[in-house]
Amino acid sequence: MFDVAPFNSTSGAHVLAALHAACFPQAWDAAAISALLVTPGSFAYAHDDGFVLARVAGGEAEILTLAVTPMARGKGLGRALLQAAISRARELGAQTMFLEVGTDNPAALALYAGLGFAKVGMRKGYYSGTDALVLRLSLAGDFA
Repeated sequence: MFDVAPFNSTSGAHVLAALHAACFPQAWDAAAISALLVTPGSFAYAHDDGFVLARVAGGEAEILTLAVTPMARGKGLGRALLQAAISRARELGAQTMFLEVGTDNPAALALYAGLGFAKVGMRKGYYSGTDALVLRLSLAGDFA
């Protein structure tokens, strides 16, 4: 349904930074995103209304951020971006994937649960005083 494509341009990090700013009150700037994009094992997938940034190291993958603009939420873009990241992480040899999500974000929690992520921990005050759940997904086998 959504055409998500690999994003490989550090020179285009400002585009991702603008998307991040449209999604989060404490957004990452282009320099931070560019620095992550050049880190070994890092990759991103993007769409006009969102992106996912992830990395793989030592057989584990981590979703660093998933940003979907408010007007595009609830339409499947987040799921499409995550599915692309999961597939790429598998290609890079990851066996598990982790992420943090605010306990105050029911839409994201539902999205991650629908893909099979399960709670494995909690980080108190991780997001400016809001607790975050640490979620894990096994990358062995199929996902929803």
